[in-house]
Amino acid sequence: MRVSYEWLKSMVDVPEDPQSLVDEFVRTGTEVESVERLGSDITGVVTSQVLEKVPHPDSDHMFVCKMDVGEHNVDEGGRPVPLQVVCGAQNFSQGDKTVTALVGATLPGGITIKKGKLRGIESRGMNCSSRELGLDGDHAGIMILPPETPVGLEFTDYAGTSDTVIDCEITPNRPDCLSMLGMAREVAAMLDEDVHVDLPAIKDESAAHGRTEDLVDVRIEDDRLCPRYTARVVRNVKIGPSPEWLARRIVAAGSRPINNVVDVTNYVMYLTGQPLHAFDLGKLSERDGRRHIVVRAARDGETITTLDGQRRALTDDMVVITDDGKTPVALAGVMGGLDSEIDETSVDVLLESASFEPGHISRASRNLDLMSEASIRYERQVDPMGCAMVSDIAAALFEECCAAEVCEGMVDACPVEPEPVELTLRPQRVRGLCGAPITTEFMAGRLSRLGCEVTRGAGEDEALAVRVPSNRPDLSREIDLVEEVLRLWGEGDVRPTLPAARNHAGGLRPDQRLLRKIGSTLRAAGLSETSTYNFADPRDLERLGMPGVGRGVPVRILRPLVADQSEMRRDLLPGLLRSVAYNKDHGVKNVQLYELGRVFFGHEHASQPEEPSYVAAVLSGAWDDDQWSSKPAGLDFFDAKGVVETLLDALRITKVRFRVAERESYPWLQPGRAAEVLAQGELLGWVGNVHPNALANFDLEDDVVAFELSVAALMRLAQRELPFEDVPTLPGVSIDLALVVDEELPFEQVLQRIRSAGGKLLADVRLFDVYRDERRVGAGKKSLAFSLTYRAEGRTLTSEEVERAHSKLVGKVTKSTGGEVRG
Repeated sequence: MRVSYEWLKSMVDVPEDPQSLVDEFVRTGTEVESVERLGSDITGVVTSQVLEKVPHPDSDHMFVCKMDVGEHNVDEGGRPVPLQVVCGAQNFSQGDKTVTALVGATLPGGITIKKGKLRGIESRGMNCSSRELGLDGDHAGIMILPPETPVGLEFTDYAGTSDTVIDCEITPNRPDCLSMLGMAREVAAMLDEDVHVDLPAIKDESAAHGRTEDLVDVRIEDDRLCPRYTARVVRNVKIGPSPEWLARRIVAAGSRPINNVVDVTNYVMYLTGQPLHAFDLGKLSERDGRRHIVVRAARDGETITTLDGQRRALTDDMVVITDDGKTPVALAGVMGGLDSEIDETSVDVLLESASFEPGHISRASRNLDLMSEASIRYERQVDPMGCAMVSDIAAALFEECCAAEVCEGMVDACPVEPEPVELTLRPQRVRGLCGAPITTEFMAGRLSRLGCEVTRGAGEDEALAVRVPSNRPDLSREIDLVEEVLRLWGEGDVRPTLPAARNHAGGLRPDQRLLRKIGSTLRAAGLSETSTYNFADPRDLERLGMPGVGRGVPVRILRPLVADQSEMRRDLLPGLLRSVAYNKDHGVKNVQLYELGRVFFGHEHASQPEEPSYVAAVLSGAWDDDQWSSKPAGLDFFDAKGVVETLLDALRITKVRFRVAERESYPWLQPGRAAEVLAQGELLGWVGNVHPNALANFDLEDDVVAFELSVAALMRLAQRELPFEDVPTLPGVSIDLALVVDEELPFEQVLQRIRSAGGKLLADVRLFDVYRDERRVGAGKKSLAFSLTYRAEGRTLTSEEVERAHSKLVGKVTKSTGGEVRG
């Protein structure tokens, strides 16, 4: 919501410095996205008067003008003197007040005015049109100002374009704040000020112009879709540019002025939060002397061409405004139809002010990918009780800005009038929940500022009777009022205290400590934590190349917010790959991310899905940026494997091993660069390079290595303490062993066979060399050199014992691996 500071000032007393109000917004829970100074791209432009206008001696359409610009042009003695400007416009006369850009001035679009010569005559400025000043309106000639305009004023100050706009992010539960009136009430409650607004009133509502009920009939087929629909008729509308004040406020609100009819409806929407729609009455079919508006559900396959020129197919979950129940002329709450659009030939206007069911509007807007200012407000719920008042305001502005004649009365179809919400607020309860000395007077006063009707009891702690305004659907319980009071009091002014408790020992549960241990270990290893959406694209697993076997059935979302997030995720990796792609697209070369989160495995005929937790990570690029003296190596499989080993070591999980991941079981990983992670015979997860095909499907060109581990398995196998092993005091015996084996035989298998054959006397095995040479080792062979350490508890081994144990080990290993000892 763009809040014009100049507009807000006309409704409530605010600080001179907009930053002070921004601080108050933040303090009371409204996030401010930006503060924009309008008119900051216009400098050196002033109001002026034409003192002299003579034809250019060498042109049949230009004039040489002497312009009074006040103190902005002076002689050597400091006295104001006229400024010479050559001008080609035809719409001005001597004595007119206009707008002149001085030499050095900047105009919208970055245009800078320079001194120059036009057909030999010097020009020291430029007389400006509305278009050149970034304003809509007649640009066939220069802008002519009223005769009473002072000369020499900065144009931004004169025209009020030096406004400040505060762009606030409004939460979905506050539809009232999507209007200037709502923001004025919010500011009044924050600052404890009065709201003073003079709303336009109809001056001449007469049966002589016609009676609305004789011209229009409204029928609502389903009051659940449309709680209220009002219609007014204004006649003999003069289509043209909007007044400057109206255009200025439309621009400040973030829209572009179009014509006075459209601008009035937009202005009233920004003022009140109630969207309006104007139909060309002459384009609606007539029966029995009246136009018949029917509000109904759309029919499957029905179409409408909206104002943006797009032909759209409708479904029965959408609401349409129809011409006599037949032809849709508007997609309710979203956008009008092209066939009933206001244009320069329009004379009579049917003005709609209505309320629609938020869910249908939200789904229609998203399913058609058609977001509008109206739909944003309707999907958050528009106040049905305000429709008639807003229609009157718009009719009054049609009188003022369009020279329209307002027909008597309005048609008001209000099948269901909601009951007002009445709540009881207990001051003592408020103070107990908030832990702050908030007075009853403060509660009553600030709630009244928000538009509530508050009736106080006799005593300080007597309960308050609060009638909630119809534009605050978020206030339905006493606790909602408590939240409002605390928000306006200031959460930062509440002293933090520990809750009172007896015989309650604090501390984290073992599973909470373990989760924190996982996170702290991964962060210490150089990874950054992230959190991706629980919602997923149904095609994610297909893009990844990951089979759905073992991952249940998809848990589909009945009403997804966006089409590509229509089911719950079944794996963490797709979200992490999107995060890598996002970082790469924004210039981050080195990405190391991890996530601890749930996935969702649905099952047929089960009311609830499984929600197992996993920890997953992605690494791309290098650990560090390039330096002048070195370029870090790129991250690969062994970096991810090292992170996994570090994590498992921190959790004190023993008997860890890595097994080659079969291509058929892990098609989303590169063959030969992927492994399963096991511990104590249990599968924990996998680690490996993501397959290039999967990376391409997620718009990634750089290599990504990843891992994913089951949190449940980590919790089962993690140990708080390892069994104590005394430091060896007796020497061990080390023997080197070089085995020549087939190239395809994994090192992991050789290591397992050595440990199995070594028995209790084998204390340690360490690989220290891998050697390949076709002549010395053989084609398709490799030599693995190990350092073996033998040690016995409580005694020193004899050479005979070591030789016997080593010979036994060599025999078993060569037999089981098919290898031979290298001489």
